[in-house]
Amino acid sequence: MEQKKLVIKLEVHNDKDKQKAMQAVSSFPGVISISMDMKENKLTLLGEIDPVKVVDKLRKLGHAEIVTVGPPDKPKEDEAKKKEAEAKKKKEEEEKKKEEEKKKEEERKKAEEKHIAELIKAGYNPYFTQHYPVHSVEENPNACVIC
Repeated sequence: MEQKKLVIKLEVHNDKDKQKAMQAVSSFPGVISISMDMKENKLTLLGEIDPVKVVDKLRKLGHAEIVTVGPPDKPKEDEAKKKEAEAKKKKEEEEKKKEEEKKKEEERKKAEEKHIAELIKAGYNPYFTQHYPVHSVEENPNACVIC
């Protein structure tokens, strides 16, 4: 037997019915993948399966009819190439963003250094710390300390 793509229309109203249908179909040997479209009530199967047996088993759960039976869709190489190209684009964009951020950071640092140099020329030293007198309690006889 060769691989087939089987699309079946089911009467599925809730997740419990969906789970029963998928469990019933997964018991068949040769099933490779199962997918369910709840909006259109369609069950898609891939693998070496007999469509008649599958529909017979699903009719026990509710109304089921075959929509299409055909060869499985081959993954297109173009899609893979497109995905690779998109991934490369994303990486390039991220690298560009990182480079722009580095440039902005460097520009900001240069501007800050320039500003500090201007302040120093004007007589202000931002690195000079202010010294405040600190008096301890032992030095001041009028201080009150409750121990």
